[in-house]
Amino acid sequence: MENMQSFNMPFDETGDLCLTTFGHSVTQPGHTYGPAVRSYYLIHFILAGKGTFTFNQHTYHLHAGQGFLIEPDYQTIYQSDKNEPWTYIWAAFNGKRASSAIASLGLSQNEPIFSCTKKQGDKLANYVREMLANNSFSLAGVYYRLGLLLQFLSVLAEAQRELLPPADNNIYITHMTNFIRTHIEDPFTIQDLADYMNLNRSYVTTLFKKYLHISPHEYIQNCRITKAQHLLESTTLPVEAIAFSCGYAKSDSFSRAFLRKVGMSPKEYRCQQGSGSIIKK
Repeated sequence: MENMQSFNMPFDETGDLCLTTFGHSVTQPGHTYGPAVRSYYLIHFILAGKGTFTFNQHTYHLHAGQGFLIEPDYQTIYQSDKNEPWTYIWAAFNGKRASSAIASLGLSQNEPIFSCTKKQGDKLANYVREMLANNSFSLAGVYYRLGLLLQFLSVLAEAQRELLPPADNNIYITHMTNFIRTHIEDPFTIQDLADYMNLNRSYVTTLFKKYLHISPHEYIQNCRITKAQHLLESTTLPVEAIAFSCGYAKSDSFSRAFLRKVGMSPKEYRCQQGSGSIIKK
């Protein structure tokens, strides 16, 4: 059980950034939510107490001052501590710019945890309280809450600042890695990436090797194979569909790349992880 105050908004799929739900929850000891899959980006921040967040068979033990991200289409579970149940706030959003907004913060489902100072956490809580206090469906209310969402994200950007690449010496890398993560399903080339940045292809390679110590091709392959592993573990999609979802035009090219990186075929990996069905917790 939990004592929850929340509000759900209609989702406008044509918008750049749309607030879909937000709220505040005081949970009972051991309260569990999930397994669940969502269609939007969801950010929780813990105001008090403790609990666990589980994704892809990895469990994070979290406490006040920490938060976690849930991306669309990923199955997750979170549970309040039995002795010190947590109180948390949340804000969820979607839209055309949602994925790039999350990527710009240095968060992803594989790196979902963040921490805030007391002052930053107070700001996040105040923004959600303001959302709850101004929950009308009027156009003014919609714009007001969108402004609060942007301020909410600005606090996370401030909290993540030390973890993000310094803007003064590798801003190109920041933009390129954001582009790669948000377009990983598209079969783009290194030249496409260079054209997007209006840079020479050889300079793109130089930047990747200088700041990330790998080639852009290796970085893209790592992102694609990581996504493929998640899909093989958590869905029943056929290998051909997974290949397409990870930016490979042909399944045999995907299988060869997967074998080189992981040491086994996609089908062997799925069998090793356990039947290829949705993971049960």
